[in-house]
Amino acid sequence: MKLASIDVGLKRIGLAISLMNDIVTPQSAIIRKNRNQAASEVKAFLKEWEIEKLIIGFPSSSIDTQNRIKHFTALLELDIPYEFQEENLSSIEAKELMKGEVKQLRDGRIDSIAAKIILERYLINLKKGANFEF
Repeated sequence: MKLASIDVGLKRIGLAISLMNDIVTPQSAIIRKNRNQAASEVKAFLKEWEIEKLIIGFPSSSIDTQNRIKHFTALLELDIPYEFQEENLSSIEAKELMKGEVKQLRDGRIDSIAAKIILERYLINLKKGANFEF
């Protein structure tokens, strides 16, 4: 199954894909100008890669951020299944992985590494049979 994940931020949306097995690859992030533009670009990305399921990073700590992500998800008008995956600390973990390699953090590489981490967590939990309810 072709999977993609997104890490939704106010300025950038990190993207990652898994087209076969457990290999997860970060993709170029979407620079967010407004909600509608960002949603349109995410939809185009999903269509281009023929993604069959979307995994969306979801924080357990902030109700405001949860509501913002739910609103953005609704804007996507998805015709494929999607699931939320706990994303806490994924951006911090991504920054640690990229330490020394990234001087300019605004290009989206950190966001897409975070999306990769989110999708890897989902795949690990899938193997363990863990389900999350948000």
